[in-house]
Amino acid sequence: MAVMEPAPRVSPQGATSRNTHRVHEILNWYESDNPGTKTNLARLLNHGHLAGTGKFVILPVDQGFEHGPARSFAVNPAGYDPNYHFEMAIQAGCNAYAAPLGFLEAGAARHEGEIPLILKLNNHDVLHDEKDPISAVTGSVHDALRLGCVAIGFTIYPGSAHAQEMYGQLRALAEDAKNHGLAVVVWSYPRGSSISKDGETAIDVVAYAAHIAAELGAHIVKVKLPTAHIEQPEAQKAYDKAAVPIATLAERVRHVVQSTFDGRRILIFSGGATKPKDEDVFDEARAIRDGGGFGSIIGRNSFQRPKEHALKFLETIMQIYAGEIK
Repeated sequence: MAVMEPAPRVSPQGATSRNTHRVHEILNWYESDNPGTKTNLARLLNHGHLAGTGKFVILPVDQGFEHGPARSFAVNPAGYDPNYHFEMAIQAGCNAYAAPLGFLEAGAARHEGEIPLILKLNNHDVLHDEKDPISAVTGSVHDALRLGCVAIGFTIYPGSAHAQEMYGQLRALAEDAKNHGLAVVVWSYPRGSSISKDGETAIDVVAYAAHIAAELGAHIVKVKLPTAHIEQPEAQKAYDKAAVPIATLAERVRHVVQSTFDGRRILIFSGGATKPKDEDVFDEARAIRDGGGFGSIIGRNSFQRPKEHALKFLETIMQIYAGEIK
């Protein structure tokens, strides 16, 4: 007689108490990791509306540091309060909330245990917006442990003249994080004087950036949605010879997924700048879902909308990823 998988029990906070087959499958991709790190990955996979599905919606709020407070929060002044974002992520049923040191320190104790936290360990400001960016290291693995985080976050800029320095920083921090049972989330954003503006989101460059992040030990990779533009002449030859399908956004997502170890690393996509029309973001979520992506990490498109609007907006995206709506 076939043994049926027990249905996962769901807590009031939306966290499953048992791993589904999909969660087991994903955790098994990380064969070299210790039980502590895999447990924290499971906490991310088993929290919120999408618990147990293998899909993600994460709320990141590092934009105050990265773009400036007025550009980030003036449109919705409630966002100046760090606790506003904790509460939005919790109420929306996100898998996790990610932020720099100060924002997490301002609310981690008040919201302890209510949502998985990701501490962003480096940040870049635009007061000196150089052509070849490098972020400052603004937190530590010790900070992440002190604040009860499940993971660290780190940004790299493939294509920057300082890329090799960032790769070295990430390698050291990832080793430290894994030794202490934390997961590693990498923002991989191509940028630098050798890459054109269109090249920052070119399909060949985004796929390359995702692969680099995976090679550097990321458990979860975050990239921007790619366009059909191809930046590198040698890559153009390879795409043409292999007839790689990249005409639609879903096809491009599928190719980037393939570039992260044939889909054996969790790949999520940035929400980008605020889009006035909700349906534009929903269409992107459908393409991510249909292309085999694991979900979205959506900041400005969430917290720059009024709260009740944002909660409904995030609910719809989660329903798209869960297959509850087309």
